[in-house]
Amino acid sequence: MNFKNVAPWLRSALFAMMVAGLVPVSSAAAEQVFSLNELLQQVKQGRIKDAAENKKREAAFVAEKARQEERIRAAIAKVKALEAESEQLEQRFDDNELLIEEKRKQRDERLGSLKELFGHFVAAAGDMRTRFGNSITASQFPEREVFLSGLIKKMNSETDLPTIEEIEQLWFGLHQEMTESGNVVKYDMKVGTEAQREVVRIGLFNLLSKGDYLAFDPDTGSVSVLPRQPAGLAKSASQLQEATSGFVPVGIDPTGAAGGGFLKAIINTPTLEERWHQGRHVGYIVSGIGVFALLIALWRFVVLEITSKKIKAQLKRDEVDATNPLGRILMAAETHKGADTESLELHLEEAVLKETPKIQTGLPLLKIIAMVAPLLGLLGTVTGMIIVFQAITIYGAGDPKAMAGGISSALVTTVLGLLVAIPTLLMHTMLNGKARNMLHILEQQSAGIVAERAGA
Repeated sequence: MNFKNVAPWLRSALFAMMVAGLVPVSSAAAEQVFSLNELLQQVKQGRIKDAAENKKREAAFVAEKARQEERIRAAIAKVKALEAESEQLEQRFDDNELLIEEKRKQRDERLGSLKELFGHFVAAAGDMRTRFGNSITASQFPEREVFLSGLIKKMNSETDLPTIEEIEQLWFGLHQEMTESGNVVKYDMKVGTEAQREVVRIGLFNLLSKGDYLAFDPDTGSVSVLPRQPAGLAKSASQLQEATSGFVPVGIDPTGAAGGGFLKAIINTPTLEERWHQGRHVGYIVSGIGVFALLIALWRFVVLEITSKKIKAQLKRDEVDATNPLGRILMAAETHKGADTESLELHLEEAVLKETPKIQTGLPLLKIIAMVAPLLGLLGTVTGMIIVFQAITIYGAGDPKAMAGGISSALVTTVLGLLVAIPTLLMHTMLNGKARNMLHILEQQSAGIVAERAGA
């Protein structure tokens, strides 16, 4: 039967069934022609198959429900068993608490005065553990702190008591520390990144190795070389490590066992070069001016010394030498030999005035430098103090050391200015005296020539 001859309502029903998936239709089946009987048979077979699957599902659901009920009954039984066990454990716990309390009272009664003694032992062991941990002897005997920690734990325990040997070991540790405070010993240990290195321990004061002073860190128990070594003590430290007997003078720090505050203060003290760098730009300028003044002073000292020797040589001979100021003045007198006394005097004064600038060259500059250097130093100090006060405004004055360090750095320029001004002033005074002596000789000789001419 052709689909075209099927009634419209039947075609609609068939189309709906195919859309719903009740009738499988492929692209090839769409092109085929089915009869109503064949379609009916397929529908019946699908219904029968669906009914069988539904029965299977219902049977599975019933079986699963039965299993769930069985699990519920098993869980309820387990909860009841656990509740019963919990009640038993609670009762047992209460009984144990009563037993522990009874045993504790019995222990306290048997201990008696020993309980107070153990309290003193715990306090003493705690103090010794802190002392040993901060002592440099911990680098040689690290096991003492472990022993004291275990002893304190045992004496605080309610189930364990220390032995007589452990109590005696506590006394031995204290006596050992007292003995080691006066010993100088050598032993090998790890220093910094090196595996093993011979170390010399001076009592409870310092650790030395290969001429270096070492620092001990109580928190980690490690030993390392100080970042900076105290100046002038390396040689004595090396001599002590090489010595086998006798006495060796060596510097020690008595202010602390872990490096010492005095030793740290020494190594943190800036060197002269570091102090100079603290002056910064103004300090560099003052130092440059000082070097310039020194060069001028050396130059003028050499020139004046040579000129002075030439003048003294001219005084001893009759021949006129035009290479020195006195010779040029004598030549001026010879040149104006026929002039009258007043004219000769004027010519000689002119010759002396010509020689004066050559003799005094550079001396006024030295005087100016001696006056300006302190002012430049004061300028650097004022600018440094401004920086310090700005830092105090931002960070506060909570650290007096930092503030004192800033003020100390600011005063470096004043020190540099004085260090430049004082020697420069002294050199100017000395050179000016030599120049005046030479000018005095020139004036004296010119006056003598005029007096001799006037007498003639």
